[in-house]
Amino acid sequence: MQASDIAISRRSGTISPTFIAHAAFMLLFPGFFFYQTLLGIGAIGAYLGGYFTLVALALLPPLTYAFVVSAKAHRNYVSQVDICLVFLVAYYGLVLLVNFFAGKDSMIVERYVQVIIFCFETYVIFRLIDLGSRSFRKIVLISLLLMSAITYYFSVGGFFFLQALGEAKDPNSLATYQGFARSYIYTYLLVIATLRFVLLRYVLYVVVTSALFLNGARSEFSAVLFLIPVNELYFARHRLYAVFTLVLASVILIGGVDYIVASLPENRILQLLDLSHSSSANMRDRFAHDALRTISENPIFGDFASYPDGHYAHNIITTWVDFGLFGFVFFSALLVWHGVWLLLNGFFRAKKDVDFVLAWSFVSVTILWALTAKNMPDMCVGAALGAFARYRYKKRFSPGAMSSDMAQR
Repeated sequence: MQASDIAISRRSGTISPTFIAHAAFMLLFPGFFFYQTLLGIGAIGAYLGGYFTLVALALLPPLTYAFVVSAKAHRNYVSQVDICLVFLVAYYGLVLLVNFFAGKDSMIVERYVQVIIFCFETYVIFRLIDLGSRSFRKIVLISLLLMSAITYYFSVGGFFFLQALGEAKDPNSLATYQGFARSYIYTYLLVIATLRFVLLRYVLYVVVTSALFLNGARSEFSAVLFLIPVNELYFARHRLYAVFTLVLASVILIGGVDYIVASLPENRILQLLDLSHSSSANMRDRFAHDALRTISENPIFGDFASYPDGHYAHNIITTWVDFGLFGFVFFSALLVWHGVWLLLNGFFRAKKDVDFVLAWSFVSVTILWALTAKNMPDMCVGAALGAFARYRYKKRFSPGAMSSDMAQR
């Protein structure tokens, strides 16, 4: 926890913004995973429904309070990132309002409203989170290990699918593999950002990729595989050695593909080897072509909710369809600019910093998902921008804090 936050808490007698951010993260991500596990094995009923949306709405007031308190307590805290995010939310909100009163599909409008709330909350959480807190890091690491153990233990036939157990008292409230994977990868990205020792990182890579392989979430699995070499090149003192190690690991992995295919032929991750045989990939390809046709017919304003709910392009093209050319360009520029800035102003620094790793990981993953896998905006956008804003603020106004966490390891 930052000293300034402790001071705020002592003077006012209230809970610090950092504590609120930590509690919110634990409730939204590991908390969701554990609740859904208990629901899936029949230990509890769906007392909180599907959990995530209800808890997110309950956390909205305290997170708003936490951000306001932090903004008042720190000089120059409100940045260009905040202004851009407010402008983006205002524009998207206006589009949603107009289309709601125009009678467009209310389910799609509601989904976007929820996403905006989730983006705001993840932005605040990752803006306020303190990776220098040893107690928080330990809790997050333990949570990740417990989630991994649960994934291994309850996997059936090489696939983590709690619905297959048939034990849930309220199966309609049970999350899909994607919900579990979301909690898992957000927790993983926090943990991996703080691990300085290369051996521990490589052990964690094995644990996490194995768990996500059993989970079957191809987007999250691909994101982890994408980040491993990128982050190792950042951490490496001698990048040539890092390249050699990664190439060797890749050769070993490729050599074991035949064994994996023979052992777990039905696992969804294996569809990445040949997407032409993936019904999901073929369906997404069709949705993407439908979106491109909509854009060609309505290139300036798009055509909001011109598709059945759920039949959206699983990539950034959806922002053009639903929010027009301006919404697409502004959103794309926001992601690209932050990615390029991190590359030029942090990736090649000799001194390593955990806040950079967290920001770089989330921004990189968000760009990857925007291009290949997820409807945008997604809550990962809020996490990416929040982590970026935290890193840039520390870099500009707290130079003494930079690299302190790495120096302690």
